[in-house]
Amino acid sequence: MLASLSYANQSRGGAGEGSLAVRRGRPADAAELADLAALDSARALTGDTVVGEVDGRIVAAVSLHDGRVVADPFAPTADVVEVLRLHTAAARSAKARPRRGRFGLVPRRVAPKFA
Repeated sequence: MLASLSYANQSRGGAGEGSLAVRRGRPADAAELADLAALDSARALTGDTVVGEVDGRIVAAVSLHDGRVVADPFAPTADVVEVLRLHTAAARSAKARPRRGRFGLVPRRVAPKFA
């Protein structure tokens, strides 16, 4: 899952531009994600993550485990977080869908009958 988007944001100093990449977090990102969580005064994310990088620097991340977000409070990340949430919503809704049986039917759970 790698998506590259053109990213532009407005800052107090004028227009800022960068290249946004959305990708799955990797084990090599652990230290950078821990630093980002500390910067955001939040607990570190657990489980699999999706990260948003602007110009090669992780500025926001979402946990696929519980949906929590950490983001750089000193950078304009609202749009990045929105993009990450859109990416992770599809993954979470796929997990929430019932699995289909052999013939495409969703197995029903039937309560036992007592005589």
